[in-house]
Amino acid sequence: MPNKTNLKKNFFKKIEKFRDFQAKIGITFTNEKLLFQAFTHSSYVNEHRKKPYEDNERLEYLGDAVLELTVSEYLYKKYPTMSEGNLTKLRAAIVCEPSLVTFANELSFGELVLLGKGEEMTGGRGRPALLADVFEAFIGALYLDQGLESVTSFLNKVVFPKIDEGAFSHVMDFKSRLQELIQRDGKGVLDYKILEEKGPAHNKEFVATVSLNGEVIGSGVGRSKKEAEQHAAEQGLQKLGEFPQK
Repeated sequence: MPNKTNLKKNFFKKIEKFRDFQAKIGITFTNEKLLFQAFTHSSYVNEHRKKPYEDNERLEYLGDAVLELTVSEYLYKKYPTMSEGNLTKLRAAIVCEPSLVTFANELSFGELVLLGKGEEMTGGRGRPALLADVFEAFIGALYLDQGLESVTSFLNKVVFPKIDEGAFSHVMDFKSRLQELIQRDGKGVLDYKILEEKGPAHNKEFVATVSLNGEVIGSGVGRSKKEAEQHAAEQGLQKLGEFPQK
């Protein structure tokens, strides 16, 4: 059995970790209990029944909704001509488990999670579902503590720059996005051309270009004409400054 001195030491170490974390992200919680709860797994609560710990599941529920709202608003404003279907697809890629795990890992959330011994021994600290839940719970805690504006400010540092950099562009229809951009800004007419078709029938490769008012703004290679045109449109978007070049 651990003695009271060791228990106190461990407790103060945890408090210090959370204080350091707040300094790192530039956010100070008014109600630190909400912050601790966001990182408290149910397995930890089960092992400390005599103490008034509460797990993060309710905060996760709230954070999920807050995250969807804030990301939806950001995409709605950033892409004024994007269709509802494409906005939904893009949002789904941003709030899906692998993306949330990436955000959580970048901020070392795993190091802060309070786990039961069994969960700790089976690698729970690095489990994707657990990390994604903790990220959502943190968003829920931040919302309750400081409101939507603070959540948006936090996402402006952690999530939104990745959208701007094209990190989720794999779910985008680049041709539609380029067309929307041209129509929105009244820039003129787009024209796609297949310049080259090479290779045997079972392994063809196509080279495409996209022109704006007669000037080539992008080229791309693909296994089909559609794929080549998508890559050309992606390059066109880069040239027009929609997101940084790779």
